[in-house]
Amino acid sequence: MAFTTGTSSTWGALSRPAPLTAPAPLAGSITTISQGTAAPGSRLAKLRAQVPKPGQASFFFYDAHFKSDAVKVLPGEYYVDNQDLLIMTTLGSCIAACLWDRNARVGGMNHFMLPDGEGDSGRYGSYAMELLINEMLKRGASRSSMEAKVFGGGQVVSGMTTMNVGERNTTFVLDYLKTERIPVLSKDVLDIYPRKVCFLPASGKAMVKRLAPTNTEALLVQDRMANERALKSSSAGGSVDLF
Repeated sequence: MAFTTGTSSTWGALSRPAPLTAPAPLAGSITTISQGTAAPGSRLAKLRAQVPKPGQASFFFYDAHFKSDAVKVLPGEYYVDNQDLLIMTTLGSCIAACLWDRNARVGGMNHFMLPDGEGDSGRYGSYAMELLINEMLKRGASRSSMEAKVFGGGQVVSGMTTMNVGERNTTFVLDYLKTERIPVLSKDVLDIYPRKVCFLPASGKAMVKRLAPTNTEALLVQDRMANERALKSSSAGGSVDLF
């Protein structure tokens, strides 16, 4: 299934394995999302009242475009649910792995910045995948019935090719999923584009919007940090925590 191309409001859906063709870049920018207010007793209010687990995303808001409650997954975070809410994130060289169990009908997303590093941090792929899979299992999922969709790994910082963080992240997550025998149904990775990703955990449907490589200052800062930490880690002979 090829991506849908068009205006910045157009999303391409990924729902089954298919070769991906490169679409025309979609105009758009990284916009600031406001949490706004939630009516007392509403689902949004109840979601915000929950005490998050370590690493669990907790930025809940109402998405006017999709007309749905949503949660934004920030770097180092994950979120798992079986409700018909949206799990969203924005990626540069980072990776978001979306997992779904077709039997338990539960799904989740993570967002990691580097393949590995010292300490238990969701910013590193190995720990981020462990967090996501373990929470899926707690919700009734089984490794044998999980499937994945993978996004990100773009080289959005021009000239930052020494460590090629996006490529390393992509190689890591695909190798990890292969080792765990979790099939990758669809992916949109590498290239030069930042991406907005939307995942529906109740159905396993994923949508992605490639952004034009402009007006993405926040992602550029994030990706430069990841590249700088990777370079420092390499020259020091060990891993360095990002924050």
